Amino acid sequence: MPRDHLQSAERSASAAGTPARTRPDAGLPAADGAEAPFLELLARGAPAEAYEQPVLLARAEGRPAERVAALERAKLLALRVRSEIEGRRRREAELSALFETAHDLAGLRDLDAVLRAIVQRARSLLGTDVAYLSLNDPERGDTYMRVTEGSVAARFQQLRLGMGEGLGGLVAQTARPYVTDDYFRDDRFQHTHSIDTGVRDEGLVAILGVPLTLGDHVIGVLFAADRRSRVFEREQIALLGSFAALAAAAIDTANLLAETREALAGLERANEIIQDRSAVIERASDVHDRLAELVLRGGGVHDVAAAVSEVLDGTVEFTEAPAAPARALESSRAEGHAVRHGDDWIAAVAAGDELPGALVLRGHPGLDPVDQRTLERAALVTSLLLLARRSAAEAEQRVRGELLDDLLDARDRDPRLLRDRATRLRADLDATHAVLAARLEGGTADADQEADARRRLWAAASHLAATRHGLAAARDGGTVLLLPLAPGHTATDLARRTARELGTAVHEPVTVGASAPVGQLLARADTVASAYAEARRCLDTLRLLGRAGDGSAAEDFGFLGLLLAGERDIAGFVDRTIGRVVAYDERRGTELLRTLDAYFACGMSPARTKDELHVHVNTVAQRLDRVGRLLGGDWQSPERALEIQLALRLHRLSGVTQPPPAQR
Repeated sequence: MPRDHLQSAERSASAAGTPARTRPDAGLPAADGAEAPFLELLARGAPAEAYEQPVLLARAEGRPAERVAALERAKLLALRVRSEIEGRRRREAELSALFETAHDLAGLRDLDAVLRAIVQRARSLLGTDVAYLSLNDPERGDTYMRVTEGSVAARFQQLRLGMGEGLGGLVAQTARPYVTDDYFRDDRFQHTHSIDTGVRDEGLVAILGVPLTLGDHVIGVLFAADRRSRVFEREQIALLGSFAALAAAAIDTANLLAETREALAGLERANEIIQDRSAVIERASDVHDRLAELVLRGGGVHDVAAAVSEVLDGTVEFTEAPAAPARALESSRAEGHAVRHGDDWIAAVAAGDELPGALVLRGHPGLDPVDQRTLERAALVTSLLLLARRSAAEAEQRVRGELLDDLLDARDRDPRLLRDRATRLRADLDATHAVLAARLEGGTADADQEADARRRLWAAASHLAATRHGLAAARDGGTVLLLPLAPGHTATDLARRTARELGTAVHEPVTVGASAPVGQLLARADTVASAYAEARRCLDTLRLLGRAGDGSAAEDFGFLGLLLAGERDIAGFVDRTIGRVVAYDERRGTELLRTLDAYFACGMSPARTKDELHVHVNTVAQRLDRVGRLLGGDWQSPERALEIQLALRLHRLSGVTQPPPAQR
C-alpha cells in the first residue's frame, strides 16, 4: 500500500476511535498534559516508587477527579516505558557480555581464563551470590567442580559428584535446564549426603543449572545460585544457556587444538611410510613437503590450493561455504573424507564447529585413493592455517619478547643474527632508543587478579611496541619496552606518553621510568641491560617521590639524575646546566663562569663579588644579567642555584670540555 494511503487509513482509524497500529500507547488513553512530571522522572532515571508522588500530590491538593485519573493513566504509561527502557538496558548489557565472551573465545590462549570469565559474567548479569561450572570426568565416571565464583566454602569447591546425583545430575540426564527455588525441599532429584553437606556449607537455597553440550553429549553443567529463595525468570534461564553454549565452544576449541597437534604428528608418521611407496605415494610425499613448507613460512589458503593443483595435475580451489555444493560439503564434513560431486571432488575445511569452506578439485572424476587422501590432508592443513591466523598476533608478541630478553640477558651476542631478527620484526637496532620500565600501581591482594592485571599490561605494552616498531617483554613483575626515540623528542616525552597510553589501555595507573637515549644497541653486550637498570632506578625514584602513574627520565631530576644514570653522565649534566655560559665564554673570551663562582662564594652579594673580582659593581651586574639571559630568569631560585653550583664544581674538578655545538 502506498505511504499516503497508509497514513490516510491510520487517520481514519484514529477518528473512528480505533487506535492506529503504530501508536506506542495503544490501549491507554491520552493523559492531556498529565505526563509532564512523569517524563521528567523518566529523564532523570527515578526509581519506580517516585512515580506515585505526582498522584499523591494532586490528591493532597484537592485537584479534580479527572486530573487525578489522568495522572494515574500517565503514571501507568510511564511505568511501562520505564520497564521497557530497563529491559533494553539489561539486554544490551547481556549482549555486550556475550560479545566479550565470544571475543575471548576467538583469541583462546588459556581455557581456564575463558571459563572463569564466563562464570564471572554470568554471576554478575544474573545478580546471584554464586556461579559455578562442573565438568564430567569420563575416566572416573563422575563430575567435578572446574570453576567457582563467589563461593566461600572449601568443601563445596572440591565436590565430586556421582553421575545422576543432585540437581546437576538431573540436568545431565535430561540435557535440559532445571531450577529450584528451595534446594532442600525439592525431591525431583537424588539427594546425597556429600552434595547436601557441600550445598549447606555454602548456604545455597535457589539453584539454576543449564547443560553444557557438544553435539548430543552433555559434558558439564553451568550453575547460578542464591543463598535465599528466588524465582529465576525465563530470560535469565536463556541467558545462562547462552553462556553455557560459549563455555562448551571454548572446551571444544581447546579439544580441537589438541586434535590438530595429533594430526600434525600423524602427518609426520605418514611421511616416513610414503618414502617406500610407488610413484603415486611419492606424489603424496611431495605435496606433504610442500604443505609443510607452506605452514613453516606462513603461506595462505590459496598457496595450499596452488601446491595441491601441481601435484594432482588438476585445478584445486578454495571455495567459501556459501559457494560450495551444500549437500556434498555437509557429507564431506560428516564423513571426514573427500566426496565426489559430478566430475569434481569436495573436501570440507572444518575448524571446530565452523565450516568456512572446502577444497574443490575440478574436472578429475577418476581419483586414486592416495590422491584422495592427499586432497583430504590438504584440507586439514588449510584448516590449521585458518586456526593459525587467530594466534598470529600472539606469536609475534612472544617473538618480540624473546628478542628483547636476548638483548637484556646477552645470551646471543652475534650482532648479525640479532639485527636480522629485529629486521623481521621491523625494528631498527641501529636507531636511537630509550629503554622503559613500566609497572602497575593498582595493587591487589588477590594473586589471580594481580596476575591478570600483569598479563593485560604485557598485552598492552606488546601492542604499543608493535605499532612503534619496538620490543616489549614481561620482567621483574612489570614490563620492559625498547622504543625508538623520534627526532625532536626526549626520553621524558616518551616516558610520559607511554605511561598515559598504557594506563588508558589497562584502566589502572602505570608508572614508567626511562633511560637516557641510547644508540648502537649492539656495540656492547650490556648496553640494553645497563639502560634497563637505569630505567628501573628512575621508576623506583618516581614511586618514592609519590609520583605513581607518571612517566619520567633521569634527566628530569637535575643533579639527582647523576645518581640514577648508569654511566654517571657528568659531562651531560654540566652541559645541560651551564653549557650555554661555558660556550659564551669560549666564543667571546668573557669571564661569566669566574663571575658565577665568585658570586656564589660571596653569598650571592654583588657588592662583595666586585671586591673579590676587583671590578666595578656595575660590571658584576651586567655579567649577572647576561647569565640570566643565558640560563633563564629563575637561575637564582634555590633549586636552580644548587644545580648551577654543583655543575660549576664538577666543571672545575673534572676538567669537562664543552661538546661540539651539534651535540648541544
